[in-house]
Amino acid sequence: MLAIPPLVAEPIFHIGSFPVTNSYINSLLAVLFFLVVGFILRKKTSMVPQGMQNFAESVLEFMLRYVDQVTRDRKKSLRFLPIVGGLFLFILFSNWIGLLPGTGSIGRWISLHGQIELVPLLRPANADLNMTLAMAVFAVVVSHVLGIVTIGFFRYANKFVKLADLYGALRKGGVSIMIAVFEFFVGIIEIFSEIAKMVSLSLRLFGNIFAGEVLLTVIAGLVAYFVPLPFMILELLIGLIQALVFAMLTLVYLTMATAELPVEAHGSH
Repeated sequence: MLAIPPLVAEPIFHIGSFPVTNSYINSLLAVLFFLVVGFILRKKTSMVPQGMQNFAESVLEFMLRYVDQVTRDRKKSLRFLPIVGGLFLFILFSNWIGLLPGTGSIGRWISLHGQIELVPLLRPANADLNMTLAMAVFAVVVSHVLGIVTIGFFRYANKFVKLADLYGALRKGGVSIMIAVFEFFVGIIEIFSEIAKMVSLSLRLFGNIFAGEVLLTVIAGLVAYFVPLPFMILELLIGLIQALVFAMLTLVYLTMATAELPVEAHGSH
């Protein structure tokens, strides 16, 4: 019977003090795949697309139309597509190659915690919380950076720390001060909500992929033939849905962060 995979990705070897884990190897395979495909497409690009180029352009056009439905702005869509599309394709490919035969079952015997254990050479990249958290932090931080570039630092910062509104209320006096103080603390809460975005994005993806890996391991340990196939098909669907959800939420964050503020937003109470 196969052992239940641990929560933490296991190191296969070390490069100096840097541990190379089995999930990192899977993510590296995904990156290398897209690099190779990118070089091939760049070398064989023609005015009349055929074969792989035709397929790649169809995928890009489909994603661009999908992004347009959220942004309602082609310029923004073209700006966000490399970020959102890159995350979507990486997560999707990483989820699906995690279902290849040998992932989680072929490994090497390594001494861990005083015991000899079989450590898989490959583990789904998104079954590692470090990977999903890194992508979530990247998505949220990039949304803020683009928001600052689009709107301006002080106007964007006023979304969270509403000092400009508070200053305007002090000049007006009365109820405006109380409302401005209330909105100031609401803005502080918004800062914590940005941290919650990172946590929810990373845990949602990690939890679904890791749970699927555990489920397949248990089913394969009970019945090795035929029975796991429906569950593998289900995992293909879940991998697609999770990639779509992560990319869509990232797109929403980017769109909201770069939305123009009303001209009379400050001190309008």
